[in-house]
Parts: sequence; C-alpha cells; structure tokens
Amino acid sequence: MNRAMKTSTMLLIFLAVAGVLAPVTGLYLQFLMKCVALALFAVAFNFFTGNVGLLSIGHAAFFGMGAYIAGYATKAWGFTPEFALGLSLVTGAILGLVMGGMAIRRQGIYFAMITLALAQMVYFFCVQAPFTGAEDGMQRIPRRALFGLIDLADDRTMYAFVLVILLAVVWGLQRLMEAPFGQVLLAIRDNEPRAISLGYDVQTYKLSAFAMSAAIAGLAGGMKALTLGFAGLPDAHWTQSGNVILMCLLGGLGTPLGPIVGAILVVTLESKLSSLGVVQIGSFDLDLSSKVPIIIGLIFMTCVLLFRRGIVGEIIAARDRASVKFTKASAPQNKS
Repeated sequence: MNRAMKTSTMLLIFLAVAGVLAPVTGLYLQFLMKCVALALFAVAFNFFTGNVGLLSIGHAAFFGMGAYIAGYATKAWGFTPEFALGLSLVTGAILGLVMGGMAIRRQGIYFAMITLALAQMVYFFCVQAPFTGAEDGMQRIPRRALFGLIDLADDRTMYAFVLVILLAVVWGLQRLMEAPFGQVLLAIRDNEPRAISLGYDVQTYKLSAFAMSAAIAGLAGGMKALTLGFAGLPDAHWTQSGNVILMCLLGGLGTPLGPIVGAILVVTLESKLSSLGVVQIGSFDLDLSSKVPIIIGLIFMTCVLLFRRGIVGEIIAARDRASVKFTKASAPQNKS
C-alpha cells in the first residue's frame, strides 16, 4: 500500500470514527445531518475547483435542483430515498454537462462568470416553476423507508444513512484521485499547456470532472432536502455558492479533509451566532442574530490572513516541514 492510499485510508477511518462518536457528545442529530449534507456539498466543490483549478460560482444550481428534485420525487411520486437521491445525482450530472459544455473552454474569471450566469438562470427557473413552491419553498418532505424496508423517520437511522453516503463518496473520490484520471487532473491544474503537449484531451477531462462534481453536489442537495424536510430558493441562490467557497477556503482548498472541516465550522458558527440574540456591550445593544454573515465574513478574513492554506492546509504544511527537518536531522546518523 503506497503512501497516498495509506493517507486516504486513515482519513476514511478518522471520518468514520468521528461520525459515529459525534451523537454521543450530545449534539443534535438534525444539526449533524445538516453538517453531513453541506460537507458533501463542499467535497463536491473541492473535487473540481481544488483539483482542476477553475473557480465555479454556479454549484448552487446543482445543490438547489438536487434538493427540489429529490423532494418532489419523494413527496409527489412516492419515491423511496435511494431512488430520490439517485434522481438528484442524475439531475446534477445532466446540469453539469450542459453548463460545463458552455463554460469549460474559458479560463479564470470568464469561467467563473459564465457559471454564475447559468446558475442564476436555474435560480430564476426555480422561482417560476410550479413545483418548487417559489418563496414558500417545498415543505414537509417525507422520509420514506429505505429500499421499502428500513424506516428513516428515526433521526438516528437517517443520520447513519447519510453518514455512510458521505464516507462512500469520500472514499470513491480519493481512489479516483489516486488513479490515472486524478493524476491527469492535477497535471492540468499545475501546468495545462504541458498536459496538452503530452496528448491529453484536456477539455474532456475538465468536463468530466465538472459533471462528477455537479452530480455529487446534486446528491448533497437531495440529502439536505430529505434530512431537513425542506427545499427552498436559498439552496439555489448564488450565495449558496459563496458559502461553499467559504467552507473550502476555511478548511483548506485542495485537501481531502479541509472541505469537511470548513463545512462543520461554518454550520456551527451560523447555529451558535444566530442563537446568541442581543448582546449588550455597555449602553450599546448588538443583535448578533441579524449580523451572522458579517461576523462569519470577519472570521473568514482573519483565517485567510493567518492561514492562507486553510486550517487543514496549514496543518499539513506544518507536518511536512517537521518531516523534512526530521529527515535532515537523521541523515548523518543513517550515513554512519
């Protein structure tokens, strides 16, 4: 087993242990399920932007449509969770192929703006579509039995289900990045002209990665809708794309664990800050519940200034520096 595979295996074990122990600490299962759904969304975004190097501001379209499709399929058509989530995954993949086909030949800010414009078109479709509920959203989405056998109405069972999905996706993406496909993506990110000179069809690789990322983002939206029982316009709004960018940058863009850490951090901050209410500082009253985006923005700015690689990225960099120092220190002893 090579070093990369050992690292991904240890990561998977760590996530599994942390996920199993989280409910024991007294955290609400609804809160944990929201963390898992948004962590999967961040993993999807990181798979494309972190490994290909192109910034997408349109991933909210996949997340929002995945939520609406899974919710509608469950509520109106009576689909069981596995079919509803499969439909949200397929919806995200199709949208990714369409949007990626239009945007993937552009670079930098042009690619980002095209994805944003296309995502806003999807958002306005959600505003007008009769099945979305417009401003009211799609409410009271039921949790049906998994495979018609396992009742997901219990929060513990539902949490176990979504946790298994997150672990399976992280494992699959890690194996994909260790395969030749993933190595080509990294080569495109680091030096696209060289990858082209080596004979790789760069546009096809980037489009494939974009569609995979969109499919997983759609799956994350479906998970969010089924766990919380609600799908609304904020899921498809461009600010949701901003949230996932924030999660990845805070945790560490391009790192396997960073997006998950960032998602948990952002969800925790939103939950804790909104519950604080009005804080009195002397004669001045500050309503923190209405200032959550501002406070999170200040925290984000501080983290970017102090941890340019993100929290996990800085930890990895520190570990690598310590490893290099240890190797240099032990080199004379090895020679003797």
